Amino acid sequence: MAFYQRVGDVPPKRHTQHRTPEGGLYFEELMGEEGFSSDSSLLYHRHIPSAIVDATPWELPDLTTVPNHPLKPRHLKTHDLFAEQEWKGSDAVTSRRLLLGNSDVRISYVAAGEASPLYRNGIGDECAYVESGEGVVETVFGELRVGQGDYVILPRATTHRWVPQGDRPLRVYIIEAESHIAPPKRYLSKYGQFLEHAPYCERDLTGPAEPLLADGEDVEVLVKHRGRGGIVGTRYVYPHHPFDVVGWDGCLYPYTFNIANFEPITGRVHQPPPVHQVFEGHNFVVCNFVPRKVDYHPLSIPVPYYHSNVDSDEVMFYCGGDYEARKGSGIGQGSISLHPGGHAHGPQPGAYERSIGAEFFDELAVMVDTFRPLEIGEGGQAAEDDRYAWTWAGRGPR
Repeated sequence: MAFYQRVGDVPPKRHTQHRTPEGGLYFEELMGEEGFSSDSSLLYHRHIPSAIVDATPWELPDLTTVPNHPLKPRHLKTHDLFAEQEWKGSDAVTSRRLLLGNSDVRISYVAAGEASPLYRNGIGDECAYVESGEGVVETVFGELRVGQGDYVILPRATTHRWVPQGDRPLRVYIIEAESHIAPPKRYLSKYGQFLEHAPYCERDLTGPAEPLLADGEDVEVLVKHRGRGGIVGTRYVYPHHPFDVVGWDGCLYPYTFNIANFEPITGRVHQPPPVHQVFEGHNFVVCNFVPRKVDYHPLSIPVPYYHSNVDSDEVMFYCGGDYEARKGSGIGQGSISLHPGGHAHGPQPGAYERSIGAEFFDELAVMVDTFRPLEIGEGGQAAEDDRYAWTWAGRGPR
């Protein structure tokens, strides 16, 4: 996304001498995508960014998955994953519980009360949605303040940590890609500017405003990366704290976008999910359903029609309001529904007729549509409500 930012102390010409007040040189690092062929930023470090003094294995949380077999819709109750006080000892990196995943994307959930270790994902970008709570995401680019409704986009290889604040858990829904995550291309000009029909624009994005400098020696950083047989972790030790960047500029950096700034696209009849899209990655999209005026044709039916997603699995995270189409199914705050490709799904019994005449839906949900089947992680298995699949029929198996 070609939205240039400049923060802190950078030289007037790239790849030239940039000296400290004492006369030494800062160390320039190019952080760029797709082998010098896409967006990048230049960061100026006080110390050599590649210097490490130790590297040992990091045992990752359980990332195993099982197929959705037999094929059926599923309901996951994420708030069941962290007991009343359990969140106080959890952090937003090592305490994540994997809900769903495939070779393109992994979806996790965490309720955190402690600061996380320093961490970076060397596999793909992360898109984290803050369900509730508040905190700070400290990054090598600077600090991001986060709260309820914020998406946090963290580019691949961004060293960062999550620091909850206040006396409530920081509840975060995390989408980890095997690719980059960006605004949909159809919202952007050929040079990367948001177009007039886009439901949000550059003014709605918040990046770091100033450098974040920290001191320290022998500092640990957890790195998730590719390895033999899949995803592995390494624990690096740096001789100096990696938050030593005095300035940076470019078009690649972490930022936040609050869901309240998404302007819904509505119509006389029911609009399909692409009008709700907010981000995209390789083989998946992210959409959000926000409070909005609904269909205003005199014969409209405001809730969704029944549909078969023959090419995708649909994952809906319910994070606020009153979701009209799911009344009577047990869906509530923090619920996730999985409607897999090959299964027709739609409103619960009664919702179709009940929605006629509605003028406004007060609902909030984040949706991920994947183009390869999702499997179920250990967190998904632990949080499943096994009654959900039968709610349309009103009874279970014979």
